[in-house]
Amino acid sequence: MFETVVFSHGKESGPWGAKITAMAAVVRDLGFAAVSVDYQGIDDPRERVQRLLDAGRAAVGPLILVGSSLGGHVAAAAARALGARGLFLLAPAFYMPGFEAYTPKDPGCPTVIVHGWRDDIVPVDNSIRWAREHLAALHVLDSDHRLQDRIDDIIGLLRAFLSTLR
Repeated sequence: MFETVVFSHGKESGPWGAKITAMAAVVRDLGFAAVSVDYQGIDDPRERVQRLLDAGRAAVGPLILVGSSLGGHVAAAAARALGARGLFLLAPAFYMPGFEAYTPKDPGCPTVIVHGWRDDIVPVDNSIRWAREHLAALHVLDSDHRLQDRIDDIIGLLRAFLSTLR
């Protein structure tokens, strides 16, 4: 059955930034469809979740969600409602000050988190906590919030994750 990987970008980026473009190329090479939701101009996480729910329901086949930073939060929040088969998150914005109560609960699917040790936007401890509470796989890399210098590692981890879902 044909599967779709749906990407959710972070607050300061766009739907086809460098990381998403690189990951989408790998996803397509593996035979998945790739969709990237545009949240530009939408700051409210709830509105972003609704946009992802709409896009996910319009996509073909089973879904795998990939999200970065606020997009990771959004993907995790939508995963159960969309019946996602997997969740791959980069520095997800969990447990942020003032928004702790909005941190998504159990996504209902296998989850991998990749985070940078030197992240000064979303503390790595937030991903450690969420991974422990939800039994998610966690990969912590020597990088910052954007993880731009570790794209090759991220692609390898994404490729391995997708192969476990097949």
